[in-house]
Amino acid sequence: MYPTKIINDPIYGFIKINNPFILKLIDHPYFQRLKRIKQLGLAEFVYPGAHHTRFHHALGAMHLMDQALNNLQAKGYSISEEEREAAEIAILLHDIGHGPFSHVLEYTLLENVHHEAISQLLMATLNKHFEGKLDLAIQMFSDKYHRPFFHQLISSQLDVDRLDYLSRDSFYTGVREGFIGSERLLSMLDLVNEKLVLEEKGIYSIENFLMARRLMYWQVYLHKTAIAAESMLIQILRRAKYLINSGIQLECSTPLFTFLSKVYTWEEFSTRESLLVAFTDLDDHDVWAAIKSWKSAEDVILKNLCQQFLTRKLFTCKLGSQPIPRTKKQEIEQMIQKSLGISAEEVGYFVVDGSTSNAAYIQGDNTIKMVDKQGHVVELLEASDLPTIQALSKIVKKYYFCCPKSVYLQGELR
Repeated sequence: MYPTKIINDPIYGFIKINNPFILKLIDHPYFQRLKRIKQLGLAEFVYPGAHHTRFHHALGAMHLMDQALNNLQAKGYSISEEEREAAEIAILLHDIGHGPFSHVLEYTLLENVHHEAISQLLMATLNKHFEGKLDLAIQMFSDKYHRPFFHQLISSQLDVDRLDYLSRDSFYTGVREGFIGSERLLSMLDLVNEKLVLEEKGIYSIENFLMARRLMYWQVYLHKTAIAAESMLIQILRRAKYLINSGIQLECSTPLFTFLSKVYTWEEFSTRESLLVAFTDLDDHDVWAAIKSWKSAEDVILKNLCQQFLTRKLFTCKLGSQPIPRTKKQEIEQMIQKSLGISAEEVGYFVVDGSTSNAAYIQGDNTIKMVDKQGHVVELLEASDLPTIQALSKIVKKYYFCCPKSVYLQGELR
């Protein structure tokens, strides 16, 4: 037996780790970087308590993986120590590829590159460093292992990732509607043909889980103030990119400059070790330090955006079932252009529109399966006569429009 490491977690109490290799991974700089990347990006602009990090979430998800495997073993399923270690490593490292502000800047610093692809790249790099010890974990993460339930626990519509982030995000934001009883859900997991299913009696727990997910998306993840803050941050980096590529010097860290000064293809990023090193040096602090410096920039657009962002004078954000009328948008653009003395092309830094959608449950290949006492397996919607679950499977789309608040109000009064 190895000495047990005990971590005090506000959600689960004590998280116990007695695997020395997992402790090595936790201490690795790639993983420690997650302490400097907030789980909810800019949600703190709405919920001041939302300061938890990807590091917290990864440890919590690993703890739930351990619980899930314990419950399956208690039901008689064989899970080797090698499989347990690999599954816990896979979920521990599932978010290791997140960049600054998590999803907010996912396509800003690196275009058309999803964080999961970077996670796989970093896992492969760690695997090389640790001489193949992550082989099985990578198979599970990539859904190439012959027992698919391991991948389902890592990534599915009922995985330990979602179970942790819903409870954790609910706790730190204070949005209690998002809290779920993960222990009950995990206790009702079962296997049929090596695939994950949920016992029939868990139907009401699933309803609560899906409802919590829907509420957290509209109250936290897609809150209109969070959308406004995210839009401003993206425009700040867009402008910085433009200025740097126009030959204008801007003060920022070397890793941030690396990705602002050039657009790299995935082939370049995945094959040039220096780029991966630069990425693993990036965190939220690089961006905050740059914004603090750029608030004194000579460029009026960058200066204005940074000053407003730092003092929380955010864009106003209108969220609705229909896009804003084109005439209203043009009127606002003209007012911005006149008040700031900028060109029609530059107005795009102050007017952001688009759409966002959410479905708590998505029908398709990756659905939640239920098993009754006779062993019959059915898809969740077939098993449930609850109208709530039927409604939660419908995709809700909303349109947003963001611009400076003073300009929008001026347009409203006219």
